[in-house]
Amino acid sequence: MALRLLYLVFVRLGGWLVLLGRSSAAKDIELLVLRHEVAVLRRGQRRPRLDWADRAVLAALTRQLPAWLRQHRLVSPGTVLRWHRRLVAKKWTYPNRSGRPRVDEAVVALIERMARENTGWGYRRIQGELLKLGHRTSASTVRRVLKRLRIPPSPTRNSDTSWRRFLRAQAGSMLACDFFHVDCVLTLKRVYVFFVMEVGTRYVHILGTTTNPDGRWTTQQSRNLLMELDDRASEFRFLVRDRAAQFIASFDSILADVGIKVVKIPPRCPRANCYAERFVGTVRRELTDRLLIINEHHLKSLLNRYVSHYNHRRPHRARDHTPPRPDHPTGGSGCRAVRRRRVLGGLINEYEPAAA
Repeated sequence: MALRLLYLVFVRLGGWLVLLGRSSAAKDIELLVLRHEVAVLRRGQRRPRLDWADRAVLAALTRQLPAWLRQHRLVSPGTVLRWHRRLVAKKWTYPNRSGRPRVDEAVVALIERMARENTGWGYRRIQGELLKLGHRTSASTVRRVLKRLRIPPSPTRNSDTSWRRFLRAQAGSMLACDFFHVDCVLTLKRVYVFFVMEVGTRYVHILGTTTNPDGRWTTQQSRNLLMELDDRASEFRFLVRDRAAQFIASFDSILADVGIKVVKIPPRCPRANCYAERFVGTVRRELTDRLLIINEHHLKSLLNRYVSHYNHRRPHRARDHTPPRPDHPTGGSGCRAVRRRRVLGGLINEYEPAAA
């Protein structure tokens, strides 16, 4: 590039020496021709590209022109001044300046997760949660990250609640109850089983079995339920049931006395009580359809053992594959020694880490 600059300077000096021997008329004609060529060039390319050598020559020659001739050049005075400011900025710019460090991707993922899982949290609320986890960030950083991810701020993000979120929030205060029956193998007697499920945790209470589930018997089971729940009865607000004749007014009134409202599903709509119906299908597939039930006493013992497995050992997909109330610790990573426990004579198997 330096050779190019020397060449351009030599060419301009030679051209200036040639101009000394020419007449003024010839010079004026050449200027007119050059101006016309410049106009033609501007038609094809409005902003010609110039390298640094061209800029140096034009900047030096432009200073020697009269003011009225500078208006007809390829570059304006403002352009020359801009070139000068750019040269000064390059001289005083430190090449190793790091600036503000980038936000860690792990922190970005945490900000996105907190914003999506907690629609009412603002920038400072998320900032505080990150500080509890050991990540020091500013509220403006949280705002910038959410804006880049196109996640609106908390007032807009919290304007509506999805049905899934609404039902999950209500599930923690809901109970669901239902009957299912089992026919004994010898007498063909039909035994009815009454159960209640805590929808939020999927914990099941087997309240009793009978061959005659009338209103008085069902009412007594509601009292038994409140005795099992004890102080936890205040945590529940609703109980979902069907419109069977066994549920008389006294059944509802006992629950209403402790603040539990009974909600009846529409007629012939078992899906409205889907949690209880799902448990009925599960207990049939895993237990009653695979064994011959001799009598009511036999059924009680089988149900007690199965419900213990269901509540404490059986993983549930709705709970991220954890039991409702696990009674044993989870094995560590890379556990190789595993012990099998037979439930109901090997009908169901449970697995747990073996002792070292």
